[in-house]
Amino acid sequence: MKLILLTPPDFFVEEDKILTALFEEGLDLLHLRKPDTEPVYSERLLTLLPESHHNQIVVHDHFYLKEEFNLRGIHQLNGRNPEPPVGYKGHISKSFHHIDELKAEKKNFNYVFLSPIFDSISKSNYTSAFDMEVLKQASAHGIIDKRVMALGGITTENMAVAKELGFGGIVVLGDLWNRFNIHSTLDYKELINHFRKLRKAAD
Repeated sequence: MKLILLTPPDFFVEEDKILTALFEEGLDLLHLRKPDTEPVYSERLLTLLPESHHNQIVVHDHFYLKEEFNLRGIHQLNGRNPEPPVGYKGHISKSFHHIDELKAEKKNFNYVFLSPIFDSISKSNYTSAFDMEVLKQASAHGIIDKRVMALGGITTENMAVAKELGFGGIVVLGDLWNRFNIHSTLDYKELINHFRKLRKAAD
């Protein structure tokens, strides 16, 4: 399965070093998601990341960054960015929260996120939206396939379930970033070691 990482919503000092290390450890794709932030901060972060990994990065905002930094593509959201830029023809992904919407629109995107599959780690009281039988049926009917990535509460413990359901990849957020306090932690060895476990479980 593909291993995709969502950035935490806030920028922090060690971020470029950690992301570079994660790419070197086998991160497939990074989704740069910094809602309600000025584009200059995203520009600075991208400048600090090796150009060799720019084509593994998808942006959720400030879509002009895709061309400026030769990034993989853009992620179209339902809220802040309901539509891609006029004339955009490149890589595009989108988030879905309902099986019916996923079935109807999946074909329009390179890949999509479906969430929350499990109870969220990064958001309190954000519980799984899907009964396991519903997910099994969606898998059996080919609605969940290699172009659908599982998001929400992903851990090393439940990744096998996502794999059995036929998801093409998993999207990690809280399970990894909760191991590093952006305000006080200086050593990110625990984060890297846990990422290695995620990478192994995804293979």
